[in-house]
Amino acid sequence: IVVGVKKGGTRAVLEFIRVHPEVRALGTEPHFFDRNYHRGLEWYRSLMPRTLDSQITVEKTPSYFVTKEAPRRIFNMSRDTKLIVVVRNPVTRAISDYTQTLSKKPDIPTFEGLTFRNRSLGLVDTSWNAIRIGMYAVHLESWLQYFPLSQIHFVSGEKLITDPAGEMGKVQDFLGIKRVITDKHFYFNKTKGFPCLKKSESSGLPRCLGKSKGRTHVQIDPEVIEQLRDFYRPYNIKFYETVGQDFRWE
Repeated sequence: IVVGVKKGGTRAVLEFIRVHPEVRALGTEPHFFDRNYHRGLEWYRSLMPRTLDSQITVEKTPSYFVTKEAPRRIFNMSRDTKLIVVVRNPVTRAISDYTQTLSKKPDIPTFEGLTFRNRSLGLVDTSWNAIRIGMYAVHLESWLQYFPLSQIHFVSGEKLITDPAGEMGKVQDFLGIKRVITDKHFYFNKTKGFPCLKKSESSGLPRCLGKSKGRTHVQIDPEVIEQLRDFYRPYNIKFYETVGQDFRWE
């Protein structure tokens, strides 16, 4: 299950991994372990693509990562579930999140207005979802109560853009499948600013992510960005230490 994070690159990971013949993926986000849990496991199963015994079934719902009950619920379904978390610089992630919301609700307050409880004191409002999601170390604690780190794989959202084949190679290793997805599968789309698949599973045509991906981010005051960097630094460092991986967001 790709459990997170929103605006990290989860759609790209799903679209890239489903090119693999040993992977079948659900295209939509089922939101079972957060919003639809009351519908029961049979409902969840019924959504899944048909697979052979040799194939892996994948679904992605980025909001699971920040849902308190999700780790326990997934554990109760199967303690052997492998989890994938796509992370990116939390400051960029927050701006991307805000940009997406703004495109749907143009009348929301400014990014700065939502970020701070008190700007002059530099008090960040951690109740705002766009800020809260990026506190990765905090959310990870809930998952580690149920799953060992060996069952969680962290994908760098930045490297997914600069070296998609390398990042997807690691994902394939983690899933225990052959490295089928390689450099040959990608080309860099200059207009969008990220890699696209040369061809999708169903047709021989190049496949790029939808119009909603690769939006131009809202311009934010550099001072606000600096304050946010300071805010996230301790969380980032704790996250690097916990997962044993330096994502170089500093």
